[in-house]
Amino acid sequence: MTEQALIGLIGGMSWESSAQYYRLINEAVRERLGGVASARTLMWSFDFAEIERLQHAGRWPELSRRLADAARALEAGGADFLVLCTNTMHREADAIEAAVHIPLLHIADPTGAAITAAGLSTVGLLGTAFTMEHDFYRGRLETKHGLTVLTPDADDRAAVHRIIYEELVAGRVLDASREVYKAAIARLVERGAQAIILGCTEIMLLIGQADSPVPVFDTTTLHAMAAVDRALVDLKAADFT
Repeated sequence: MTEQALIGLIGGMSWESSAQYYRLINEAVRERLGGVASARTLMWSFDFAEIERLQHAGRWPELSRRLADAARALEAGGADFLVLCTNTMHREADAIEAAVHIPLLHIADPTGAAITAAGLSTVGLLGTAFTMEHDFYRGRLETKHGLTVLTPDADDRAAVHRIIYEELVAGRVLDASREVYKAAIARLVERGAQAIILGCTEIMLLIGQADSPVPVFDTTTLHAMAAVDRALVDLKAADFT
């Protein structure tokens, strides 16, 4: 039987999307290994109320410390590599990597690889305001994967952010909000977006391919499948660079 690495999941940001990671990873392992196989996982799950409060207060050093502590706990528990189940908190990816000796599978990399493999170069990015407006995510896609990344205008960014924090993280999926996102997507396509990145792990609860005239790249699914790929290879051959 194929050897499985132990996946260390840093979740709870929010648990709505962390539950999707757990489902997707286990479904993929069962499909690939057959029978009743499931993934070897270890999860640290935050109280998202605390994370959300610190995010909007701009207390990033405190968030960085908490993520580093979670990463060290998972490493101590035997995790072979880490998966941070959120786009926004990859703002603190460097701090996580510095805190442990095991690799972090960065969420932007399987996304960027899938987009370039599809022959696309200009993408629209939807996510929290932190993801859309800060450089940590967009910059990695641009410098490492050679993509041109477009973000919505200020009004659309505010609406996309509000729907994430007021609805999706609480499990509320509303048709009216789907229409807001579809309009934002249409405006990005008008500006030249060849594809749309669902750059918040909860957006996949609201938006799918049927809601976009151009290809949609769901970071939650892409990240989860990349984790499965890594977990099922010979550990000595794994390359996270």
